[in-house]
Amino acid sequence: MWRRATLVARFSVLYSGRKAGVDASSEEEFAEFFRARRDAVRRSAFLLCGDWHRADDLAQGAFVTLHRHWHRIRDRGATEAYLRRCLVRAAVDESRRPWRRERFVAETPEPLAPTGEGGHADSVSTRHTLVQGLRFVPARQRAVLVLRFLEGLDVAATAAALRCSEGTVKSQTARGLDALRAVLGDALDDLRPAS
Repeated sequence: MWRRATLVARFSVLYSGRKAGVDASSEEEFAEFFRARRDAVRRSAFLLCGDWHRADDLAQGAFVTLHRHWHRIRDRGATEAYLRRCLVRAAVDESRRPWRRERFVAETPEPLAPTGEGGHADSVSTRHTLVQGLRFVPARQRAVLVLRFLEGLDVAATAAALRCSEGTVKSQTARGLDALRAVLGDALDDLRPAS
């Protein structure tokens, strides 16, 4: 929970420096939106990058961008879509930066606890496997997979969030799933629910 507190504290410093001439009710409206959406945005950022510290940075950057343009947003119903677009763009841009390129190792430094028949251990193992697999998928394809399958957006909404055509979303989805299947191999069967 300290990470959430860190995100709130970092944003509060930025939020406290209000621009002159900005309506106080608009600022309060933004603060309310921030409190309501910060955890969901942080989780989405984690799914995009696979690291909680980078997720905090991405979420903060998305909220700062939204705050900068808050007074110009006329349709408050489109705010979440704009925030999602800011988050995805920040994740893709961040993955392109040379100092963020990581070298992957054969095994993780912190191995998972042995899983038994317990449901919680299985869900943690499944989540860990999925996040590890998503790290090897290219950033744009990863963004499409997260928006489509983990955020629950349809093809049209994903295309609108990424500002691309629906055909691009479909092809990136197919390529991303192929890449995920290639990375996960047999572990992919563990992700499917038992029926």
